[in-house]
Amino acid sequence: MHVYTKEEEDKMVLEAFDDLQKAYGASNHKHKFEIVAKAFEFAAKAHEGVKRRTGEPYILHPLAVAKICVEEMGLGSTSICAALMHDVVEDTDFTVEDIANMFGETIANIVDGLTKISGDIFHESVSKQAENFQKLILTIPSDVRVIMIKLADRLHNMRTLDSMPPLKQQKITGETIFIYVPLAERLGFFKIKTELENLCLKYQQPKLYRELEEKITKITPKLEEKIESFLVPIREKLDQRGIKYNIITRIKSPYSIYRKQEKKEVNFDEIYDLLAVRIIVEPQADKSEEELCWTVFGIVTSLYPEHPSRTRNWLSTPKANGYQALHVTVMRRGDKGEIGSWVEVQIRTERMNEIAERGLAAHWKYKNGIEDNSEFDEWFHSVRELLATENIDTVEFVDKFKMNLDTKEIVVFTPKGDIKRLPQDATVLDFAYALHTDIGNHCIGGKIDSRLVPISQRLKSGNQVEILTSKTQQPEAAWLDFAKTQNAISKIRSFLRPEVTELQKEGAEKVNRLLVFFGQKLVDDNIDKVKTFFNYDKRNDFFVDVARQKVDLTQVSKSLFQSPASSIFSFFTKNFNIMGGKKVPKLNINPKEVYYITKDDMAFDLVRLAPCCKPIKGDEIVGFLEDNHHVVVHKLDCDEAQRIKATHGNRIILVDWQKDMDNSYLINLSIEGIDRQGLLRQIVNVISEKVQINIKNINFSTIDGAFYGNITLFAHSNDEIELLTEKLLKIKAVKSVKRVN
Repeated sequence: MHVYTKEEEDKMVLEAFDDLQKAYGASNHKHKFEIVAKAFEFAAKAHEGVKRRTGEPYILHPLAVAKICVEEMGLGSTSICAALMHDVVEDTDFTVEDIANMFGETIANIVDGLTKISGDIFHESVSKQAENFQKLILTIPSDVRVIMIKLADRLHNMRTLDSMPPLKQQKITGETIFIYVPLAERLGFFKIKTELENLCLKYQQPKLYRELEEKITKITPKLEEKIESFLVPIREKLDQRGIKYNIITRIKSPYSIYRKQEKKEVNFDEIYDLLAVRIIVEPQADKSEEELCWTVFGIVTSLYPEHPSRTRNWLSTPKANGYQALHVTVMRRGDKGEIGSWVEVQIRTERMNEIAERGLAAHWKYKNGIEDNSEFDEWFHSVRELLATENIDTVEFVDKFKMNLDTKEIVVFTPKGDIKRLPQDATVLDFAYALHTDIGNHCIGGKIDSRLVPISQRLKSGNQVEILTSKTQQPEAAWLDFAKTQNAISKIRSFLRPEVTELQKEGAEKVNRLLVFFGQKLVDDNIDKVKTFFNYDKRNDFFVDVARQKVDLTQVSKSLFQSPASSIFSFFTKNFNIMGGKKVPKLNINPKEVYYITKDDMAFDLVRLAPCCKPIKGDEIVGFLEDNHHVVVHKLDCDEAQRIKATHGNRIILVDWQKDMDNSYLINLSIEGIDRQGLLRQIVNVISEKVQINIKNINFSTIDGAFYGNITLFAHSNDEIELLTEKLLKIKAVKSVKRVN
């Protein structure tokens, strides 16, 4: 921690407050400098003498959050004041009543909302975790400014994450990527979403992040040169038509490139849409916004051929978060013998651009608040419904809200032609419930373009759907297996609740009888051992499946409940660390330090590699303590790891590979290229002789002169795989080598 003098601290604070005032002065809000200054003085006095981990005065954090609110979210004086005081009630002796007396009820209520969800969302106690998270979400429909300020608070914490210990960094980044990133996207704050994503990648995969930044920096001058030549004819045409515009160019962010590499399984050099152009047009009196955007679209596509499947129209049907634009990907012709490249062009008006940049705050500006039946209002209603109708455990609550945040959507039509937005992969049943609860409850099928389909049929954008009903139809538990929307799931569960409650009781009784049979206490730990044995996360789901005889309890044996001291064998194992004549290592984990995985840990199953991401030595990893105190290791960026970090943050431990680890891991490689005689022999020679890796199996096929291969082999580390990839790519016929899960 750096130690600052009083003069240095005062200077830092005054400069930060001056920056806030300038940002506020540059905004379009009606300026109320007096109340902002009053809130600053109040907060500064309340936090006087308190320091951040960096050694800086604590008041710099509320000042930074307030600046984000006005400068990056477009919020006004009420939000600025609340942001300045958001930690006052939590960290000092002042109360909400004190703030109400000095600043009024509105500001006090926002501060109260922020106080209730202060600190980390997720704490050591699961019940506290659920309570805080629920409070966070409850604020969305009542005063969404609470969640906006909380988002600004998280952004500043991420920007200053360097000062936090590594374990805390992993908890915060896991929570951020799992909840705050989709929340920012849902509320329309795309710039904030992008920055949060990049910061998470920076701390979760620092090596990869640095590599991507270096590649972007290296390629940027060439790309900028290409984009300028691409824009010359577009500018000429726009000027000829008298269209006033502003053009912004950008290159994909590190996180966006990383996700593209993961999703498409391509290398950096194979990403064809690194470039993007944003054309922002000023309004014209004689043309509507849509006409103006389509005019620009016509100019661009008259100059460059468009990608037939990469045009996106969000003008007439905006996204659920209010986003409007036209996207088209066109081919930029190569110069001087160069290969042509795809360029994404985004076309927006100034109003659309502000909504895209500043999300919900800009939506308010143009709509004078959130109208009934707006995109946001519908989403807020679904959130309230989730909270009001469900009594679920913490992990299930988080998972369900995460699903509720999903903004990948489809647009479908009613028989009359009305539009309904649904999440990707939504079914006929989801559509039925979106129309009305009774229609959903009595749904027996549907018609898509006059074709009869079952209620489980997944819908696609553009489908026109007619729902078929029967008075005798009722919701069934099996419907939960294919319902995708939270609305449908909630309605089905609400109908089934009496039946499910009885099934839960019946299943719990069966498990209790099992425990009595084995002479075990009827305590949560023993129930969780049985639940975990059958790979269930949620106890109520487990009880229901037990009652429905989907779980065979006869598979359980008494050994499942034996503690290390419950037998002579276990006594010797515990006291003498002996098993089969070998010493058995015991995990001695200090949560504040990195635990280095040994070969013995793996041999005795004290440490297991997660099957979802299959980490190997050299991968950046994180560990999670199980109920039996064994450790499961995931890649840092694994989706399941993010979920666990966001729901079981207290179980995270820092892990790394011991340097002398020489375990072998089963690795799958995908190889593609041009077929030629003797190629397979050459590839096998590189693997077996040059790099000396054992092959388990190999499968090659050829189609019209191209070959596709899948090889499973035993590698010792990520470095070994990188060396092998480098050598295989030196074979002229080999065009692509990828490690796949």
